[in-house]
Amino acid sequence: MIPLALIQDLSEKTSSKILFFVLDGLGGMPHPDVGKSELEVARIPNLDRFAALSICGVTDPIAPGITPGSGPSHLALFGYDPIRFDIGRGVLSALGIDFPIGPNDICFRANFATVDADGVITDRRAGRLATELNRELCALLRHIHLPEVEVFVETESGHRALVVFRGEGLSDFVTDTDPQRTGVPPLPAEPTNEDAAPMAQIVNSFLAEAAMVLQGQEPANALLLRGAAGMPNIPTMPQIFSLSPGAIAAYPMYRGLAKLVGMEVLETGATVWDEFETLQEHWDAHDFFYFHVKATDSAGEDGDFNQKVQVLEDVDSLIPALQRLQPDVFVITGDHSSPAALSGHSWHPVPFALFSKTCISDDISEFTERALVRGSLGRFPAQEAMLLAMGHAQKLAKYGA
Repeated sequence: MIPLALIQDLSEKTSSKILFFVLDGLGGMPHPDVGKSELEVARIPNLDRFAALSICGVTDPIAPGITPGSGPSHLALFGYDPIRFDIGRGVLSALGIDFPIGPNDICFRANFATVDADGVITDRRAGRLATELNRELCALLRHIHLPEVEVFVETESGHRALVVFRGEGLSDFVTDTDPQRTGVPPLPAEPTNEDAAPMAQIVNSFLAEAAMVLQGQEPANALLLRGAAGMPNIPTMPQIFSLSPGAIAAYPMYRGLAKLVGMEVLETGATVWDEFETLQEHWDAHDFFYFHVKATDSAGEDGDFNQKVQVLEDVDSLIPALQRLQPDVFVITGDHSSPAALSGHSWHPVPFALFSKTCISDDISEFTERALVRGSLGRFPAQEAMLLAMGHAQKLAKYGA
């Protein structure tokens, strides 16, 4: 991948518009019950027609075989090296709910979870807890006081929350307490270098207090932490690409991610049609739009094959309306794959299609994993998606004499 400094030198401000329509967890795999992926089962005629007009392929968010988190996979999609810019999930959650991160803050993404009488995790998401109950539990956890630090506990959405530790000499070099699977107990926080030993002790002290506060609560009687992070220093998309980017995302973490890379985060409703109305309203104000759909990922993570198919069919009905806006470059892709057959993120490549007046279409007849990989783009790093979009939008100057 070419350096960001060179991309910055080549990037030019123009009037052309780029739309990235990102279906979270889009990619799938054949389900053993039906022998087909969600995209292969879904009735998606508009996506199929879009593929026929586009250049097509599949992307690797990080590298072949590596299962990505949402943070690094989005950063790759926006043109950043996800290894160099390793952003902890906690700071994305904090930005997503407009928490005022201070210079001495360490932020964690928290999951309310369910454990059994033996302390074994039976549900990492506590039945996808209602946000209102989340608020009540966060209020209880705010009564925890530790002598070494200030602790802030805030609702993010559903079963997810934010925990921030504020104090001198804190470190984000501590491990997650979320094992990211059921059937095992939560993990203790461990330091990953010698200087972080006091921080790990602080985290474990907080979690011990939290366990007592949550004892007897149903269904959320445990708290899992991951993604420790302080505020990073990262160049923004306006700086690198000379863009005026706008973000349309209902879920807080993705709003935080967009804010981190310099997008204007636009207020929007929860449904895809609410998001579309926001896009229409702000269409003249920006030259790059990130339009995020969460429901595909949620269904995949829940192992609900039929629900993911339904979400894809619902989203398909939105494609003609997006096309009527006539973006100069229109990309439909995902950040990563979340096959319902695996009930979570996976290493499978992610469907990708790009339409512009400057592309030579591949004449692919189906928007599916097996069809798109036969396109002219083949299988390529997700980090190259922004360069492709910028090139087709004629926003990159010639390199060299």
